[in-house]
Amino acid sequence: MTMVSERETERLTTSRGAAARAGGVVVAVLVLGVAVLLSLMVGAKALAPGTVIAALFDFDGSDAQAIVRDARLPRTIVGLVVGPALGVCGALIQAFTRNPLADPGILGVNAGATFAVTIGVGLFGVRGPQAYVWFALAGALLVTLIVYLIGAAGRGGPSAGRMTLAGVAIGAVLSGVTSIIMLKNMEVFSMLRFWGMGSLGGRDDSAVVIIGPFLVVGLVMSFLLARPLNAIALGDDLGRTLGAGLVRTRVLSIVGVTILAGGATALAGPIAFVGLMVPHAVRWFTGPDQRWIILYSAIVAPSMLLLSDVVGRIVLPTGELQVSIVTAVLGAPVLILLARRKRVSGL
Repeated sequence: MTMVSERETERLTTSRGAAARAGGVVVAVLVLGVAVLLSLMVGAKALAPGTVIAALFDFDGSDAQAIVRDARLPRTIVGLVVGPALGVCGALIQAFTRNPLADPGILGVNAGATFAVTIGVGLFGVRGPQAYVWFALAGALLVTLIVYLIGAAGRGGPSAGRMTLAGVAIGAVLSGVTSIIMLKNMEVFSMLRFWGMGSLGGRDDSAVVIIGPFLVVGLVMSFLLARPLNAIALGDDLGRTLGAGLVRTRVLSIVGVTILAGGATALAGPIAFVGLMVPHAVRWFTGPDQRWIILYSAIVAPSMLLLSDVVGRIVLPTGELQVSIVTAVLGAPVLILLARRKRVSGL
């Protein structure tokens, strides 16, 4: 009788937890809707919600329509495309490396993509997103492989500490070389100075059309990898027992990180800390189940990115801060909080 009661209690607890997480998804979607609306409303000229809606659906040639359709809607779409890629990429890279401090910025993946794009523009004369994306993907893949191989060298398999140190070191070197190339070649500097800051504004619509399908593929891969990543989190031996292909899962995870980080960097430039903050924040609520972590990250990350972009527009009265600067300012306290916590959220 006691055993039956314990099983029933466990089943009810699991059911309530799933219901709470499902309710949280609804709340996250509502917050994303608010972030989208604010992204369309807030700027050098504030617009009322009714004005924004009218500008989206009416074709009257008004100033409000020009502001919403030509300036704010494109950058909002970029945020909705890049945000999920950054958030899910962070969740994926933390899961397969089992490193709670991993994200595309800290592990040098963004720096690798940026360096490769700079090489493409400076040495090969590439122009436009259709060319950027291939260099960004190649740079992201190369750095991801190098960092993972360094972290996996030695006894005990992949080490979170080794991967973090390797990523920071490689990222610093590549960022320095990128800066040297840009300062030595003013044409490259002129072409990449706004892109290299990491921004949602000033992006061509064709860039979203070209890069968007890559990010969709990366997101789908990430959702499919959630279950085997849950098995691997229990340990390699138990993961094999549960039927998770360790090598296949890690290889596909590297491909997913490459597509998401490379595509997002090619579209919006290097934007750090989103992939670190969002998975950690959602993991405190969802627990270690990668299925929920990836789903929440795909919803919460664009909300954070769009709200950061809104903050960047209003913090300076005569201009705006690039979104990468705002996310970096927000990300520093998060790193301090993680360093002070005795126990990070489980992976």
